[in-house]
Amino acid sequence: MNYANFLSCSRIALIPILALVFFTYDQSPRITLVFIFAVSCMTDYLDGYLARKMNQVSMLGKFLDPVADKLLVITSSLLVLYDYNNLIIFIPICIIIIREVLVSALREWVAISNQKDNFSKGKSLEVNYIGKIKTFIQMFSIGILLFNGSIFTIDTYIVGLYGIYFAAFLSLLSMLIYLKNVVRQ
Repeated sequence: MNYANFLSCSRIALIPILALVFFTYDQSPRITLVFIFAVSCMTDYLDGYLARKMNQVSMLGKFLDPVADKLLVITSSLLVLYDYNNLIIFIPICIIIIREVLVSALREWVAISNQKDNFSKGKSLEVNYIGKIKTFIQMFSIGILLFNGSIFTIDTYIVGLYGIYFAAFLSLLSMLIYLKNVVRQ
């Protein structure tokens, strides 16, 4: 266990706390909830940074980080869907969740293929630049939607809604890039 893996584990540990705060605190706007969500999102950046900076990249970390990311994205997306409960929010949330599951399955398939057939000379399916931008916009939009209030008379729902649709578009785009890279290998 190193610092990077500890941060990934802490992100996983914060997910049930996030859900508990969502369902038990009647706060509007939800400052506490968004704070917990923001801390969780920051651990996503920090674990990768520490792993590279301190030369702590490990097989456990390569497993934990994407699992923690998927759990956070799916759980927080479902909380947003529960909160707003309409088709307008369902569509991008559904796209994002389907993409998360498909890319995870694709990475698993590539890993299994690498082991069995020395597929693509041992290369793994790496995160692409569009995926990083997608993650930032997705997390920002989910945070804004979880906030459920207004900032300087700006309705956060509208900002979050446009953001989550843009994140869904980038989700599809990054998924297509992953698929293209696998087919090319």
